[in-house]
Amino acid sequence: MRTVVHLVSGDEGEQETGLAIARNLLDDESGSIDDVAIVVQAGGVQSIVADGENAETVRALLDDDVAVSACSNTLEMMDMDESDLVEGVETVPEGAVEVTRLQDEGYAYLRP
Repeated sequence: MRTVVHLVSGDEGEQETGLAIARNLLDDESGSIDDVAIVVQAGGVQSIVADGENAETVRALLDDDVAVSACSNTLEMMDMDESDLVEGVETVPEGAVEVTRLQDEGYAYLRP
């Protein structure tokens, strides 16, 4: 199974929950989880900033091969650059399109 976690809220609790869900999926002992992705847009982008409270958690997820993608439209609207994000976070033109693409590829959708 493959899962995409969609982080769109600026609420820190929801952001932490989303990152914890990704970790829990990776730690699943059934062996049924093949791939985990995180797509971040809107207020959720604060969860992946390089100097943010969740930076170490995001780095650990990236180290465990979780694909973390940030919406370029959001970065532009928030006057942010890719360099503001945790190293290793990829950008995609539109977060919603990326989520839709992943779902079309068979990813289950989770949003905290």
